[in-house]
Amino acid sequence: MIKVGKLAPEFRVEALVGTEFKDVALRDYKGKWVVLYFYPLDFTFICPTEITEFNDRYEEFTKLKAEVLGCSTDSVHSHKAWMQQLGGLKYPLLSDNTHEVSRSYDVLIEEKGIALRGVFIIDSDGMLRYAAVHDLSVGRSVDEVLRVLNGLQSGQLCPVGWKPGQKTLGQA
Repeated sequence: MIKVGKLAPEFRVEALVGTEFKDVALRDYKGKWVVLYFYPLDFTFICPTEITEFNDRYEEFTKLKAEVLGCSTDSVHSHKAWMQQLGGLKYPLLSDNTHEVSRSYDVLIEEKGIALRGVFIIDSDGMLRYAAVHDLSVGRSVDEVLRVLNGLQSGQLCPVGWKPGQKTLGQA
């Protein structure tokens, strides 16, 4: 079972990177923080709002030395067809059509063969530092993912409602 504070499950899958199909592995990002998020399916209603928001805010993640990876159980061919409608992405979309990655991150709805909406922050040493999983019907907040990433990277105690630039607990 996946646990915060333990090594994140390793994976190697085919991904759509720009307009090309490439193999992507978690170990490729050693030394960088990774924001890995799961979504149920391409060509759905909520998913494009999340995918484009992560894309629009991609530079905010890279300023924090973090890479974004999106993942669903769709094929890379489905990802490519969908991206032709949505426009290009600045980060890879992983194809988990074997369900191994979503199963190892404990977000797979087995009977439907799709992933719940999960987001995981993995530090530069491969340790899982944050995990949030919720129902299919509500999109996640990219603001909250960035807030948590900033807080984790600060190394400080960050109270409820803390935002980057504000004092943390213990700061004078």
